[in-house]
Amino acid sequence: MQVDLGVFAHNEAAGIAAMVARLKAQVVPDIDLRILVLANGCTDDTVACALAAGAEVADLPEGGKSRTWNRFVHDLSRPGAGVLIFADADILLPEPDALARLITALQARPGLHVMNSRPVKDIVADPQGLGWQDRLIAMAGGTLDDWQTAICGQLYAMPATCARLRWLPAGLPVEDGFLRAMVLTDDLTAPEDLSRIGGADVWHIYESERSLAGLIRHQVRIVIGSALNMAAFGALRGMASVARRAALQQAARDQGWLRRIARSRLPRWPDGFVPLHFLVKRSRNLLGQPRRLLRPKGVLLLIAGFGFDLIVWLIAQFRMFRGTGAGHW
Repeated sequence: MQVDLGVFAHNEAAGIAAMVARLKAQVVPDIDLRILVLANGCTDDTVACALAAGAEVADLPEGGKSRTWNRFVHDLSRPGAGVLIFADADILLPEPDALARLITALQARPGLHVMNSRPVKDIVADPQGLGWQDRLIAMAGGTLDDWQTAICGQLYAMPATCARLRWLPAGLPVEDGFLRAMVLTDDLTAPEDLSRIGGADVWHIYESERSLAGLIRHQVRIVIGSALNMAAFGALRGMASVARRAALQQAARDQGWLRRIARSRLPRWPDGFVPLHFLVKRSRNLLGQPRRLLRPKGVLLLIAGFGFDLIVWLIAQFRMFRGTGAGHW
């Protein structure tokens, strides 16, 4: 069985050799696994380091994860590949058979379009010696999304036939959220079908933001990207359903598509540039877990989480107003 794994790498010279070595050490019996480093828009030695580590490398001059996703799926993956795996270059796979189990879990559920690995912060995987701020950050993990019904862009697998139905607009700041909506709704032509996305008994470790400022910057980018996604969804819903897939294929090649959509549809009354949903999402999720709120830690998380989300929401509104949001806004 042919499986192609695309490693998304933008200026990852410091760690790409170690990532290649970890992937090559994975145990994948009876699978023809191809590892392709997708070096996109790199200005450092990522390409040279990956080649020195023995990897196959696609040196893509233009950056951007959504553009790179399109290139991998539609141009660079092998026509005979039955499964495509998407991985960030800076994650750790603690188990030597993680990829094999991810593939097996996907094959065991034929109706699935996406199979996720469970993301675990490094400060959760190794909590020794954490300060109060790190403990709070670790405790907040998983309060925004359910990893089994979201798409975690750090590591997931798709049947190649499902992936090749999709096109992502160039310049998306949050490509996994956009892909999730397209997968669940067939490009917004049908109601959401959550059974199309699942989570495997597989996990990976990613580096958590450790400073409050870094955490705010990261979340502001996510919120702005999600707001731009929603503007794009609105534009697509305004088209005839039969025209949406062709429009997305065109948007994948048109760098200005997302910018034009954002300028024509934002701000919107009464939300402004960023929907109120992103301010209250975490609080709603926590309030839906009353047993968790019976403990002091749960109440602390609710209060601190809302305060953090309020700061992020206000900064995102301001940056969108100034035209300095994420991506190509």
